[in-house]
Amino acid sequence: MTTVEFHFDFGSPNAYFSHRVIPAIEQRTGAQFDYVPVLLGGIFKLTNNRSPAEAYRDIRNKLDYMEIESQRFIRRHGITGYRFNPHFPVNTLMLMRGAVAAQMDGILMPYVEAMMHHMWEEPKKMDDPAVLGAALAQSGLDAQRLFEQAQTPEVKQRLMDNTARSVERGSFGAPTFFVGAAIFFGKDRLDEVEACIRNPAGYG
Repeated sequence: MTTVEFHFDFGSPNAYFSHRVIPAIEQRTGAQFDYVPVLLGGIFKLTNNRSPAEAYRDIRNKLDYMEIESQRFIRRHGITGYRFNPHFPVNTLMLMRGAVAAQMDGILMPYVEAMMHHMWEEPKKMDDPAVLGAALAQSGLDAQRLFEQAQTPEVKQRLMDNTARSVERGSFGAPTFFVGAAIFFGKDRLDEVEACIRNPAGYG
């Protein structure tokens, strides 16, 4: 079975889109996607990168075109639940530490599903601790335990290590995918991710 690493941050709508498409790729290929929490702000800092909203804001037509591409992706893959988060950009430090804590507790995927839902389907101001706690409780997760775990040195260090290793392997943003040593950036490379799963020899 091929394992694909999916380096993600809940603050990226493209990570949400990828999350919604991944199950179909797993079903078609038999591959398994391993979700790796990283801090997108940390990646930007380590690579001197900026978000598209910042990098392209002064380029006429660029952001409008990116929205067209997003809508095409949504239609192509039948994504029906998406709503743009009016609080974007959201500081995701608490959310991503929570993801590491959930992973250590063996509940990463329920946590991911809940956070994707509350960020991009019923969007909320998820960097507000009270809002985050209510969202976790609504999704049947133990908010108090996750909050406590997220503040431990082990969780903080693991998130920093995940982020640093991602950059060392070539990432500069999220979502980023690794099929073995082959790296792919962005939701628009998922077709190539699938092709690489089927024929890894064709990708360096």
